[in-house]
Amino acid sequence: MQRGKKLVIVSHCVLNQNCVVKPYGKNQNFFYNFIKNFLLNNYGFIQLPCPELEILGLKRWGHVKDQLEYSNYKENCKKLLFPIINQIEDYLKNDYKISGVYGIQGSPSCGINKTCRGDWEGEASSYKSLEEISNKVKLVDEKGIFMEIFEELLKEKEIYLKFYDIDDWSENID
Repeated sequence: MQRGKKLVIVSHCVLNQNCVVKPYGKNQNFFYNFIKNFLLNNYGFIQLPCPELEILGLKRWGHVKDQLEYSNYKENCKKLLFPIINQIEDYLKNDYKISGVYGIQGSPSCGINKTCRGDWEGEASSYKSLEEISNKVKLVDEKGIFMEIFEELLKEKEIYLKFYDIDDWSENID
């Protein structure tokens, strides 16, 4: 068997849209060209766990980064990432190339260049309308909380990878 010894790290939902909060799940074909191009170039995938699914479950409400920036969420993200960090270290020690980490633009957890923020709290019914709440949501130029933690943990191990939003991928991957 010919190993490509090339890997790409992807957010969980790139390979499994079933985990995405309703109604934002896409048809899996949305990622087809992305996945196909890496496969055709003999890349393997490291699929990150979905922290929102693991910590908040399938029936969760949509969140913004502000709601996830609390100690317990961050600690659970670290626990989810430790086995991934160990895999990455092992691959790198064995001369594998990791071409980057691909996240999901706008995600409060897995955004790379953009994430969503919103200043609200409490019961949704305490607001005049859903529009009042949605008007508080803004896309900002920063990583989601899970990707921030992932990058910090990698740096602690002196591992420096490139981070991309899935929207930024190119078919020119080698």
